[in-house]
Amino acid sequence: MRSIIFGAFLASCSVAVTAQTHLSGPARAGDGDSLTISGISVRLYGIDAPELGQNCRRGSVQWKCGEEARSRLQAMLDGQQVSCRRVDTDEYGRTLAICTAGRWELNKAMVEAGWAMAFRRYSVAYIAEEMSAKAAGLGIWSSEFEAPTDYRHRNQPRQSFLARPIARPLARQSDYSPGQCLIKGNHSRKGEWIYHLPGMPYYEQTRAEEMFCSEAEAQAAGYRRSRAHN
Repeated sequence: MRSIIFGAFLASCSVAVTAQTHLSGPARAGDGDSLTISGISVRLYGIDAPELGQNCRRGSVQWKCGEEARSRLQAMLDGQQVSCRRVDTDEYGRTLAICTAGRWELNKAMVEAGWAMAFRRYSVAYIAEEMSAKAAGLGIWSSEFEAPTDYRHRNQPRQSFLARPIARPLARQSDYSPGQCLIKGNHSRKGEWIYHLPGMPYYEQTRAEEMFCSEAEAQAAGYRRSRAHN
């Protein structure tokens, strides 16, 4: 009897863990990198798509690239049983996951098609797919656009900003002691990933998305050296 009860207990624990780490069912896209499945908000891990209200520009013409990115994700969800494997939880309590729908791994497919960027701040996955989409001019890479992180920073309502966890601000150059990482990685308005060395023009006014200890490290993350000269 004890062995039966213990076995049932283990089975219940297994089901609980599975419920926490895997989700499946029909899903609806919130934007180009998020969806709702079984009533749970899921953020696609390792990618960053234009925000829903964000526009991109082709010459003098603006187009709703944020809405288009959501439409492309929804097209992959329609009529499919979606399966998501939880990786982590973000600061807003959303599940961070890698999701599949039919033959698609959604995270990878959105970057491959040019509707999302590799989210280098949190993952090195999907960089190759991003670079391929950029070279081919697919999706948002057919346009000039503001990196989604910059768009959010510029449009973040003050109330929401205050509600977010307080992060330690990046130090100024003068705050560093010798041997610390000083190279600033920045996302340009054209969607380029550029790094700036101390002493270069615009270094002090550059807002860094990431900091690096060497040029090799910055280049490995997909950044190129600034072409600005004194």
